[in-house]
Parts: sequence; structure tokens; C-alpha cells
Amino acid sequence: MAIMDCTLIDDNASYNDADTNRTQQTRIGMISDDLRAQLRDRQLFHVADNAPASNMIAQLTATQDMNSCNGCELQVGRKLGVERIGVCWVQKVSNLIININLRVEDVTTGIAVFQRSVDIRGNTDLSWRRGVKALVDRLADDANAAR
Repeated sequence: MAIMDCTLIDDNASYNDADTNRTQQTRIGMISDDLRAQLRDRQLFHVADNAPASNMIAQLTATQDMNSCNGCELQVGRKLGVERIGVCWVQKVSNLIININLRVEDVTTGIAVFQRSVDIRGNTDLSWRRGVKALVDRLADDANAAR
């Protein structure tokens, strides 16, 4: 499985200052890494290195979000030679309400074999990490997704 870096959808971005934007980008990187590490550490999947597709990923993400690109993530999965591709995005509704989403697709068919969202309360590193853990727990419990 390959996991794309999470994407941030910030409903209040126009109100952010530079420090808030920096913090949020750091958290996006943190949970992207946490997601990969948890899948690897719990031995749910062999997690592929995205580096061989880094140029393709950079070109795709320059113009669109991977969570809503109508199948471009499948191109990345084929290039990496994986069976599954995971796409993650965070929707920040406010500093209190944040949704972390994960969709896992079969690279051959393009069918989503897993899609869940967790709502977290509070905008801290700990709450974001707990949200990712909850998603991984749900993925581990899904026999169709974690084969």
C-alpha cells in the first residue's frame, strides 16, 4: 500500500496568520508520517516508499488535491506497483471541529475498499494523532480493507 500525504481543507483559511498556517502544515506532515508508521508498525500493510513517484506526485499536487482528483491517485499507485492506495485529508471546520478522513482504493479496479472519517475536538498535536489512531483502528477492524 502507498499512502499519499494528507491534504488540508481549512474552512477558515482566510482568518489564519502565518504561524497558524505553519503549525497546520507541520501537523499535516506529522499525521501523514503517523499514518504510515502505524500501518507499518501494526503490520497491516507493507507501506511503500513514495519516492519513486515523487515527480509524478509533485506534478499532480501542484494543480489539485489528491483526495479529489478523479483517479490520479491510481496513477501513482500503478507507478509504485502497489495493490492499494490510501488518500487522507483533514477538514478543519474550526479550532474545535476537525474531521480526518481516509479512503483506501484498490489500484486495479479503482474501487474504494475502505472510507472512514473521524471527528476530533480540539486543535492540538495530541488530538490529531488520536484521530489518526482511530482511523487505523477502524481500518484494522475491516476485514475487506486490511487483507
